[in-house]
Amino acid sequence: MVSVIIPVYNSEKYIARCLDSLRGQSYGDWEAVCVDDGSSDGTAGILNRYAGEDARIRVLHVENGGVSRARNLALEMSRGEFLLFVDSDDFIHPQTMEICVGLAGKNGSDIVAFTYNRSYRTKNMIRQLLHLGENGKVGFRKYVPEEIEFRDTDDIFDYATEYSSPEGIERKWAVKHCQPWRCLYRSSKVRDIRFIEGIIYEDFPWWSEVMLRVKTATIINVPLYFYYPNLGSYINSSASEFKVRSLRVAVRAAEELYARAASPQQLVKWERNFLGPFRDKLRKKEAGLKR
Repeated sequence: MVSVIIPVYNSEKYIARCLDSLRGQSYGDWEAVCVDDGSSDGTAGILNRYAGEDARIRVLHVENGGVSRARNLALEMSRGEFLLFVDSDDFIHPQTMEICVGLAGKNGSDIVAFTYNRSYRTKNMIRQLLHLGENGKVGFRKYVPEEIEFRDTDDIFDYATEYSSPEGIERKWAVKHCQPWRCLYRSSKVRDIRFIEGIIYEDFPWWSEVMLRVKTATIINVPLYFYYPNLGSYINSSASEFKVRSLRVAVRAAEELYARAASPQQLVKWERNFLGPFRDKLRKKEAGLKR
């Protein structure tokens, strides 16, 4: 029922925790599609061990080609009715699939949008900055799925935004930022959308196209994702020039897509809530290069 897309690169410290969070799900009908993107540490051995222990875990080892290529390969291999994206240094709440698949079935949704545990992210960011190491203790709240508040919409543009504190969108129901891991997706809507290879900020044009495909969405204000702020991640360690080039490619691709495929109403909302913030980010980074 659910294919979990996991791009993996040099994640020997984290990948076991990520996969354990899948094996600990209260919902059992899933597969994990792990693409090992040319890892040079002990990641490959850990993946092979987990795949040998659990047939739901599928592993593809490839030469290093970047996170976009890894996700694209995993999408081609996926077989589930729904898709989840989990980064290899992160993990999910034990009831994530139970809650999201249940709501998608109940409401006929193309996506179910949730949020992440801000306390976990903040605490570990502080611990990294202070060189204290990760706080491994995580307590999971037990949810009663039938009691979870949700909001349905047939216009995701009314709720989606790149702003942390959006104007005109009720904060509780805001689908904030464009990371792929913030939603459960109906595969038929997004499986053929590809991430642009060779860049970072690849999530911006991808999510922009997803928004055009979504007909119905369910939004819950429940922190099901545990995002680990890895200061040594690819995006954090990339050179400024590469970040600027990537942003230019991402913005241009999304602009061309919306000029071609968006309605006037969609274009206005998207430019205000997504393109505007990314253009601002690009201008700031370009100005930084000129100093």
